[in-house]
Amino acid sequence: MNAPPPTPGPRLRDLVATERPQERLQRLGASALSDIELLAMLLRSGSRGNNVLVVAQRLILEAGTLAALVGWTESDYRRVKGIGRVKALQLLAVMEFARRILTHGGPVEIALNRPELVHQLFAAKVAGLPVEKFWVLCLNRRNRLLKQVEVTSGTATSSLVHPREVFREAVRLGATAVVCVHNHPSGDPSPSAADLQVTRQLRDAARIIDIELMDHVVIGRPEIDPHGLGYYSFRLAGVL
Repeated sequence: MNAPPPTPGPRLRDLVATERPQERLQRLGASALSDIELLAMLLRSGSRGNNVLVVAQRLILEAGTLAALVGWTESDYRRVKGIGRVKALQLLAVMEFARRILTHGGPVEIALNRPELVHQLFAAKVAGLPVEKFWVLCLNRRNRLLKQVEVTSGTATSSLVHPREVFREAVRLGATAVVCVHNHPSGDPSPSAADLQVTRQLRDAARIIDIELMDHVVIGRPEIDPHGLGYYSFRLAGVL
């Protein structure tokens, strides 16, 4: 985080009343505010010698984009001048709130039989996650979602999963198929040797218990993916 310091801006008290973020929000609506102004509204105030607009600008410059702040930790926030413990925790809560809104929009009624649909379902959920997580999507006969289960939450470099954990809930629910999903915090969804080994183990276990392993999808980011998709499908790769 070595971005140049932002150019000091005017203090809120020095702005014409109608140009202050709060007044602009009330008069024009949230869509009229810039990213910096919206972030300043969340921060509410700066600290001694730190204008809230400059603090907001500094946060976005350090992160690169507003969206990148979703993946920040408390220590990341507190490294920015003008952000103390309380403001860092407030921002963490806001970012988690945004993540949950994006990923808990209601029941999934589409058939999850294509990897691009799985990617759409999980892209917001994994954005900024610093660790690798593994989920199982339990599906009915029409490939609609019965239940989404988080099986493991690993380190930044690995996530171990056992077939017993993967299929336990699917058996209980009477699911006819499952889709396994995990993320790569690096953003590159290219599978590792461990990913391939686990997928083969799951494939063999699925055959024994007569539940179809429809796919195993690794979620990354399109801008990091060598193929530009943002995901890797073991079904499309011919492993399943």
